[in-house]
Formats: sequence, C-alpha cells, structure tokens
Amino acid sequence: MTGLSTTHEATSPTTIAAKKSASASSFAFQDALFHRSTQFFALLVLATLAGIIASLFIGSWLTLTQSGPRFFVTDVWDPVRNLYGGMAPLWGTLITATIALVIGVPVSFGIAIFLTEMCPPVLKRPLGTAVELLAAIPSIIYGMWGLFILSPILAELQPSISATLGKLPIIGTIFQGPPMGIGVFTAGLILSIMVIPFIASVMRDVFETTPPILKESAYGLGATTWEVMWNVVLPYTKAGVIGGIMLGLGRALGETMAVTFVIGNAYNISLQLFDAGNSIASSLANEFNEASDPNHLSALITLGLMLFFLSFLVLALSRWMLTSLSKKEGSRT
Repeated sequence: MTGLSTTHEATSPTTIAAKKSASASSFAFQDALFHRSTQFFALLVLATLAGIIASLFIGSWLTLTQSGPRFFVTDVWDPVRNLYGGMAPLWGTLITATIALVIGVPVSFGIAIFLTEMCPPVLKRPLGTAVELLAAIPSIIYGMWGLFILSPILAELQPSISATLGKLPIIGTIFQGPPMGIGVFTAGLILSIMVIPFIASVMRDVFETTPPILKESAYGLGATTWEVMWNVVLPYTKAGVIGGIMLGLGRALGETMAVTFVIGNAYNISLQLFDAGNSIASSLANEFNEASDPNHLSALITLGLMLFFLSFLVLALSRWMLTSLSKKEGSRT
C-alpha cells in the first residue's frame, strides 16, 4: 500500500504540474541570467569605447582650448617653442595608407582569385597557409626588414625612377625626392605588404561562399574566369570584400613600429613620395616617452584623438558604401 501511494503521488496531476512549474522557473532563470550576461558584455564594450573617448578628450583639452582648429591645419611641430600642429602627421598617415591600398588591394584580389579559382588542389592549402602566416609576423620584423633590406634596394632604384617617371607631366612631381631609400613611399610599400594577408584572406573566404551553381552557370554561358569573378562573385560578396579592404585600411592607419623604422620621421608635407615624412602613429611612438611638458603631452594625445576619429570615418565610409550599393541593387530590380 505504501508503494502504491508513493507511485500515485509521483504521478498525480498536482505533482506533475509542480515539477513542470519548477522546471519552467529554472529555464526562465537561466534565460534571464544569459540575457543579462550578454547584455552586460555588450554594454561593457560601449562603456570601454566611451571611456577611451572621454580620456582622449580630457588629455587633449589643453591643446584644443589653446590652439583650437588651428592645430588641425598647421604643420609646425616645435616643442622648444611650444608650437604644435597635427597636419603633417595626418598627411603622412593618409598618404601611406593610400599607397598601401593602391598596391595591396589589386595584389590581394589576384591572390584570392588564384586560390579560389585557378590554384591546383595540391598547392591550395600550403599557399593559403603561407598567406595567413604573413599576417602573424610582428610589425617590428617588417620594419627591420624594410630598413636593412628594402631601403638600400629602393635607394638604388629611386634615381632611375626619378629620371624616367619623374619627367612625366603633371604627375612627375610625386616621383621626385632624395634617393635615401626611406620616406613616405617606402612606408607605404611596407604597409601594403602588411595589409595584403588580411585583405587576401578575407577575400578568399568570402569568394568561397559564392554558390557554385552561380559560377557554373556563368561558365556554361561562355564567361571567362575574369568575367565570372567580376560579374558574379564580386557582386555577390561585395559586403565581405569591402569589409576586408576596410580591415586592411584600419591596419594601415594604425600601424606604428614598421612605419617608424622607414618613414624618415620628419614633420613634412610634400607631394614627393621619396621625401621623408611622419604619421600619427610614428609620432606617438617617437615622442610619447619624452613628452614631459604638459603642452607636448596634450598635443600627442590630440594626435591620438585624430587617429581615433579617422578610424571612425573609415568605418562610417564603409557603412555608407554598403548602403549605397544596396540601394542601387534595389533600384535595378
């Protein structure tokens, strides 16, 4: 009788409902805990971002109040006379990043095409791994290689380049400058080598997401490999491609040690690519430890604020490009 009553109690509707209620309460608690935890981590990212912006503004307040907008449009940087202008580092940052993309994007596109469409299966994995390993090389190694290996080679080639391309009308000026092997062009070339692994890896991965039936249909209609990549694969993966390019641009804008080794570290604004220059990151690396004067330290933090907003503009530009492409697709349909 005792066993029967125990079984009856365990299977009674009241007991089953109580167990279901307890289980539902447990699941509800777990869901609420998971929701709050993920919400906390998301808000932590925003709080960190807000803290970085606040610290940069506080640190640069002295320069912003004393120099104002003049800091962003002057190229004089003289700590002895307490004169600071951020135009030269900004110019060097933009020029070196532009050179990096002009060289790196076409090369990365070619690497991605070869790995996804034309590479023999035996070489596909080793070459892909080799490209990814380039991204793991520390930036200081790139800088040392650029200073001791690449710079002497460019110093030998620059006179010939200036004598030929430097004579061209209009654009010849950009190929002039002292043939020292270090300068803005060398920094941009090093950056292009550094961003190629990032852009190429992203392009390769997004190209492989294209449905095979789309490419096979294009090949069946007689399209060449280039036509398939340009008219089928690239439109299908444009969001990932733009993301990869912006990833490389972000790396180029913020790179420090490699650029510091080869850019020449001169506060100079020039259209001649072989001239020595400076970037925001290299300026911070060179002078931050020596900035004992509050004005000097505030000016360097203001450069960091400029680099932060420059990165923000790059992100906003990528979002705008993706939105514009989506609207154009909608208008065609």
